[in-house]
Amino acid sequence: MTHIVTLVASAVPVTAAHVAALGLPADALHWQAPGKALDVMVADKPAHTRILEWRMALAADRIDVFVTAAAGRVKKLMLSDMDSTVIPEETLDEVAAHAGMGPVIADITARAMRGELDFEQALRARVEMMRGIPAATLAAVRDAIVPNPGARELVTGMRAAGAPAVLVSGGFTWFTEHVAELCGFDFHHANILGIKDGALTGTVADPVLDKTAKRNILIEYCARLDLELDNAFAIGDGSNDLPMLQAAGLGIGFRPKPVLLDALDNCIIHGDLTAALYAQGLPVPIME
Repeated sequence: MTHIVTLVASAVPVTAAHVAALGLPADALHWQAPGKALDVMVADKPAHTRILEWRMALAADRIDVFVTAAAGRVKKLMLSDMDSTVIPEETLDEVAAHAGMGPVIADITARAMRGELDFEQALRARVEMMRGIPAATLAAVRDAIVPNPGARELVTGMRAAGAPAVLVSGGFTWFTEHVAELCGFDFHHANILGIKDGALTGTVADPVLDKTAKRNILIEYCARLDLELDNAFAIGDGSNDLPMLQAAGLGIGFRPKPVLLDALDNCIIHGDLTAALYAQGLPVPIME
């Protein structure tokens, strides 16, 4: 048996009947958590088209499905996107909303995350539009951030398994520093906003952290830790994350945009971020 199919419930409890409905062997079940998560050992990696069929079959009961290699299932490094992954907001959109230009900026953000616009051009255009916004607006958005359900548990669970956790964002260090501290990340990387005399200058420092940079940061951390890319886990939601997710041994889309849904075997569509722990057979820590 070379691979493991994992079913993770978010509403309706997962049962052996769900396993049977997918045509998987009922005699190879292992419960991680009764009604919540179970593993099924399979002889070969299922085709991507079959995984897509399983997603559709499980959608009504809001059950997520993951496929991982049995060897090296638990990853030794974690990289995560921030906006719309670890936190529910797109932070730049929130800043724009506070300044009264939310719909215009949010539309550009959404198109960029769907892969319809060049990320760097879209980022620079949005920041230029917000020239003169007080830095106090950034602080108000930052102070209101609450991590997505399961974010702290995911980071804590990965670190407990010996995996350093890295927050890597096409957003801004103003926010990643705060979110990294909230959730327990070891390191964070993001873009740097131009701020002078207490207001945004409308600029972003070079080089822009884009999809290529995210992938390169993954490669750099693997080299630093003497790990193969197969030993890494990465998670994100948009097209800007896709190269990083495809390069990692385990790439998971979280509430993924269509481009990720189509490209990735593993996506959290229904559950919270702790599903990424179940996908690796790891326990979910109880947080205080």
